[in-house]
Amino acid sequence: MSGADLLARDAGLLWHPYAPLDAGALYGVVGARGACLDLDDGSGPRTVVDGMASWWSAVHGYGHPELDAAARAQVDEFSHVMFGGLTHAPAVELAESLTRIAPAGLEHVFLADSGSISVEVALKIALQYQAAAHRPARQRFLALRGGYHGDTSAAMSVCDPVDGLHSAFPGLVAEQVFVPRPPAARLLAPADGDRLESAWEYDDAALAAWEGDLERIAAAEEGTLAGIVVEPVLQGAGGMHFYPPAALRALRRVADRWDLVLIADEIATGFGRTGRLWACDWAGVVPDLMCVGKALTGGYLTLAAVLCHERVARAVAASEHRAVLHGPTFMGNPLACRVAAASLGVLTRPDHDGGAAGWERAVTALHRGLGDALAPARALGSVRDVRVLGGVGVVELDRPVDVPAVTRAAVEAGAWVRPFRNLVYVMPPYVATGEEIARLGAAVVHAVGEVHG
Repeated sequence: MSGADLLARDAGLLWHPYAPLDAGALYGVVGARGACLDLDDGSGPRTVVDGMASWWSAVHGYGHPELDAAARAQVDEFSHVMFGGLTHAPAVELAESLTRIAPAGLEHVFLADSGSISVEVALKIALQYQAAAHRPARQRFLALRGGYHGDTSAAMSVCDPVDGLHSAFPGLVAEQVFVPRPPAARLLAPADGDRLESAWEYDDAALAAWEGDLERIAAAEEGTLAGIVVEPVLQGAGGMHFYPPAALRALRRVADRWDLVLIADEIATGFGRTGRLWACDWAGVVPDLMCVGKALTGGYLTLAAVLCHERVARAVAASEHRAVLHGPTFMGNPLACRVAAASLGVLTRPDHDGGAAGWERAVTALHRGLGDALAPARALGSVRDVRVLGGVGVVELDRPVDVPAVTRAAVEAGAWVRPFRNLVYVMPPYVATGEEIARLGAAVVHAVGEVHG
């Protein structure tokens, strides 16, 4: 089917994310391979570098032979079976792989449908933990302004209270406790090698003031708080805000002081995206619960998980119901689990010379490549900041982005991007070549300059 046919049939029929019904789509996808998409708006297909990795999930790109083979093999056996009272090899093998690479102590796995649902489950577990400790009044969560944790009801409640989605649904979601976002930080340019160094630049005084605010707010509300929810080191959809790992250590200290459940939302940051396998690793922090998703299946299927610390799991086991009170129909879907296990195998495999894991070398190369490719944007009058962290590159403007115009200009220059607010950002597949990263960066710089100057 041609791109023109797709766009015509889509228009007015399908809602797209955060778009009016009559907005339709800009392009039809008619092919995908490696780090590239084939897009068609009726003028014929064109191949572009996917700067979004399908909203940060397709870390291995498209049509990866090992992931394709895993999906085909599982379809030939069985694609789905209920998880209530039953188990199967794909789920067990995936959980074993996750606990093997997770921060120490996260020894138990709850499989969920999507990232938002994993946050819902984590919030429930935290409440069950407090109930088991005979603190049923602890029903609220401490979260950071600027955070984003998903679009479902409880997840919306811990998103930013002003700019987040839940401001549109005041009668639906719970009121939580918020602290200011930590001050901005920048990862210094890495030395040669396969690993990004832990050298961060930030304002020490601003961080100390933030820690003081955190401790005061937590102390004032500790009798009502069940846990803390945080995107470690990188706030994604809330503004692509990088902050010091030391802030995460402060959150861990507050959680320990008041016996709060620390929930790390690693849905966007996990599996190497920031330059560590888990963004928590930048701070040396082990959360009590960790939500993962997006890149878990390499972008093939929807799947997420909550990894649970042993001490929290013991408390749930001793609680009134003894079980996590959640059970989706497609929990532990075998097809998704098999592909996810294959994806983790590809992700963590050492390079051919037995050196760094494949993801680590790839993300370090992305950090350098994006830094070089996006640097010319600093000369544009509309650009306020350019920043890079691992496989994340951000061009921040001094005004809201004209999203359709910048998107089309970038496609014309050879890249697919999806800006939001005042940000034109990229989070490409790890398999993108140096030439593809250079083309992606050049397309972003060209599009911003052409549309906004």
